[in-house]
Amino acid sequence: MNPLSSIRQIIPSAGQMPMPGAGAIPVAELEKLASTGELPKLSGSQNSSSFSGVLEKMVSEVNQKQAAAGQSVHDLQNGQTASLHQTMIALEEASVSFQLMVEVRNKVLESYQELMRMQV
Repeated sequence: MNPLSSIRQIIPSAGQMPMPGAGAIPVAELEKLASTGELPKLSGSQNSSSFSGVLEKMVSEVNQKQAAAGQSVHDLQNGQTASLHQTMIALEEASVSFQLMVEVRNKVLESYQELMRMQV
């Protein structure tokens, strides 16, 4: 698929009305989200974390969720305080985070392969 054709599918043509709610997000809203720690800061003094650092952080968070789910299963098997509901929630959360990590990896590899196929 041509990259421009995928962009044309996203951007409405001049004759079409844009989708409701598809406008730009106000900067004030983004800064409010950034102050809660959910987004990186938007100021000029951005924390310049490398791509490998972001990936390393993501993998460590997935690992922590996997370890917490394993500990929850272990506690459930030994009859300690972990409930079945909490254990299943921890297992599903670990599973979903692992699936997300795999999909991000797939997209990164796909992008790398596309770059390698480009003619210079």
